[in-house]
Amino acid sequence: MFPRNFAWGAATAAYQIEGGWQADEKGLSIWDTFCHEKGRVFGEQNGDVACNSYELWEKDLACIQQLGLTHYRLSLSWARLLPDGTTRHVNQKGVEYYNKVIDDLLACNVSPMITLYHFDLPQALQDQGGWLSPSIATLFDNYAKFCFQTFGDRVKLWITINEPYVCAKLGHEDGIHAPGLKEKGTAAYVVGHNMLRAHAMAWHSYNLGYRAKQRGGVSLALNSDWFEPLDGGSSEDAAAAERALAFTLGWFAWPVFVTGDYPERMQCAIDTQSSRLGYAGVSRLPKFSEDDPTVLGTADFFALNYYTSRKVKAGGGREQMLSMKCDRDAEDVLDPSWPVCGVSWLAVVPRGLRKLLQYIKDTFSNPAVYITENGFAQTGPLQIEDVQRCDFYKSTISEVAKAINEDGVNVCGYFAWSLMDNFEWADGFSVRFGLFHVDFSDAKLSRTMYRSGQEYARTISSYRSGK
Repeated sequence: MFPRNFAWGAATAAYQIEGGWQADEKGLSIWDTFCHEKGRVFGEQNGDVACNSYELWEKDLACIQQLGLTHYRLSLSWARLLPDGTTRHVNQKGVEYYNKVIDDLLACNVSPMITLYHFDLPQALQDQGGWLSPSIATLFDNYAKFCFQTFGDRVKLWITINEPYVCAKLGHEDGIHAPGLKEKGTAAYVVGHNMLRAHAMAWHSYNLGYRAKQRGGVSLALNSDWFEPLDGGSSEDAAAAERALAFTLGWFAWPVFVTGDYPERMQCAIDTQSSRLGYAGVSRLPKFSEDDPTVLGTADFFALNYYTSRKVKAGGGREQMLSMKCDRDAEDVLDPSWPVCGVSWLAVVPRGLRKLLQYIKDTFSNPAVYITENGFAQTGPLQIEDVQRCDFYKSTISEVAKAINEDGVNVCGYFAWSLMDNFEWADGFSVRFGLFHVDFSDAKLSRTMYRSGQEYARTISSYRSGK
């Protein structure tokens, strides 16, 4: 059973669905720039049009209604609202678009969950240093206050930043996401730090200036796999699994929910590698200063993006160069008994979600949890009769129910990723996560419900009717 007011949702992100990349005075984002550079994205594809949700919002709304969702998670394009990233110039066309989306959702009894930042920094701010610049926190706070002021009378659930781990590591260490930097062993930690500062500032702004009247909640969406030791009898593998969790979920959850600072395991691991490579005395993990707003306690709920699990063994930390991989000193291993869907990294392990939810309950003082993303990838030939994805959702929702009813985890909602097939970042359109198929070869970008969408709709209807 699920709580009566459980949030049944699906999620999207602005750059992945909206298109309209130059429409109505929208500014450029780092993903606009990144996708237009050769060799960055599968097939040289881009999100210039994507699902064209900027013009075809009514089609998206019809999909939402067909599923019977109670909630819809979407992100705002910072550059569509504030083309240069600042409130000096507000794009009213962007404001009108999001006002319509929010109003239409509410008219259909669907509650919006709004993400302020889902990977698409205005290029104008990247040109000033982006997330590597300490000043970005104040700029983000100003953007957040603008959004709270403009839309907050109708929005009760806010996410400040989506997956800061991915933004930091894939965008600034690995170079496979925008802005495509490869400053190994340093930049990712600075970016993560500034994202935490930005989040905390925005949370405090909401808490002091908007909460009493708007009565909403604010958090940040953290992604994490579930990690467990490859050899259950190995203390080294057990320690490696704990480091993996510390470097992924703990990196951001620890400061917000536990101590106001980074996990000790993470700090020690980084300092150990720094010393080994001759960087002793200089911490590569930034420190929170007294001038920064308090990070501890700046989440009204725990927002979790979960996709897969990993077995972990000790190793990977003996390279002769600085890197997060070296600092983490833990090697991920795919259990061959786990089926893999679509992309090589995505093993299907629903039970890992239950274990991760239990870990969150035990480690972070039993917070209210929203599962803000969870999905199953499809590649290759199109399968509208996506039986494997149907099985995935059935198994996963069953594990969530067990977490609630048997483990006592306070799960308040589940958001499938994604409402529809869309632009899957560096994989372009080659990977499909949707509950609806989008025909990108059709000028009308027709949406067709997968069988998994039908099954999800039936699941929602069944639980909402109390059956």
